[in-house]
Amino acid sequence: MSPVTAEPDIADADLFDRLQRAAWDYFPGNTSATTGLAYDNSRPGVPVSIAVVGFALASCPVAVRRGWIGREAAVAYCLKALRFFRDSDQSGSPDATGYMGFYYHFLHRETGRREWRSELSMVDTALLIAGALAAAQFFDAATGDEPELRALADSLYRRIDWDWAQDGRLTIWQGWKPECGFLHYGWEGYSEAILLYALALGSPTHPVGDCYGAWTSTYQWENLYDQDLLYAGPLFVHQFSHAWLDLRGIRDEFMRGKRSDYFENSRRATLVQREYARRNPMGCSGYDEDCWGLSSGDGPSDEQPQLSNESRRLFGYAARGVPFGPDDGTLCPSAVLASVPFAPELATQCLRTILQRYPDVLSEGRLTSSFNPGLADASGRAWVSPGHYGLDQGIAVLMLENQRSGLPWALMRDCAYVRTGLQRAGFSGGWLDAGAPA
Repeated sequence: MSPVTAEPDIADADLFDRLQRAAWDYFPGNTSATTGLAYDNSRPGVPVSIAVVGFALASCPVAVRRGWIGREAAVAYCLKALRFFRDSDQSGSPDATGYMGFYYHFLHRETGRREWRSELSMVDTALLIAGALAAAQFFDAATGDEPELRALADSLYRRIDWDWAQDGRLTIWQGWKPECGFLHYGWEGYSEAILLYALALGSPTHPVGDCYGAWTSTYQWENLYDQDLLYAGPLFVHQFSHAWLDLRGIRDEFMRGKRSDYFENSRRATLVQREYARRNPMGCSGYDEDCWGLSSGDGPSDEQPQLSNESRRLFGYAARGVPFGPDDGTLCPSAVLASVPFAPELATQCLRTILQRYPDVLSEGRLTSSFNPGLADASGRAWVSPGHYGLDQGIAVLMLENQRSGLPWALMRDCAYVRTGLQRAGFSGGWLDAGAPA
């Protein structure tokens, strides 16, 4: 296999640079001046998403390395958010910011208190902390504010009581609410939770017990379109943990048994996406081998009166996946961009096809959350999601950088907590067995 961190050809490199820079610019333009926390999306009045904050923090090293922001300004950006979380209300009350070191999924954009009666989110907290740890690895100077940044990231990670989130169960609960306690479902079935389990196992203060094997025992192995793979329908599941974790060539017990690894699995999932769109079993407009990308994101809704004549059910913001659905004809271009490390030529061709056929997916130079070629306005233009979502922009920044230089992967390979967590989960081989990475 050729190295995924090789720079693409000049034309592709220019395209990636422009899209990656525009994606990064989302964060400084959509962050509260009061709390320092990044908004869920660019629409007026929306709350903060703690997962988006994690992507913003992890994107700062990329922006410094690429020359898009000065080092001191990036440190100040990270510190504002980390200081807020250090000082935030951790009482677990209905209007607090968090509890037991975890944070509510959505926070008020100015006060930082719980918004939308959202849950205390274990996986979104993991994405937030992963971003903090990535920033701490990069900003390693002994002078200025960088030691404080590292200390804050470390203390926030150590404060999380991951064992409490397991609550004696075989797997980790997905969430908790002050009104009802733990939600009635845990992290079971393959998902973006590899990062969650790695951080929960690597904790030096409150690690979970022996639960990783219980989680992988709920996996679903499939043969889809002649591809043997660990099933998850939406593309984001095959991408989010990979934004931080270099899963090339390292294997847990499950993947050793399948003679595969999670990076190869995501490559196969990308091929399944392409084949599904080529076959197009639902007869969706625009789908073909060079136009695919079903993932989690915004979408048209049945509640939109201008779309009331559409016969197909529309799901709004939802996780769309293949081949078992749901599928309402909505595609996510950022998910295609984030697939570049797994299938560089196929994903790049798909991205170029989307941009050529549906140029409206670009606004302010960055990709929209989604578009639906089967729904057109009076001028014949395909429906395009208004505004931008932070998750889409964050995954684009990190996955493109992993393709271009490998920086996010390198930072987290050097993080002792991540290495410990992966080893406790049973991962071995590759860089994990080679000692300190280059």
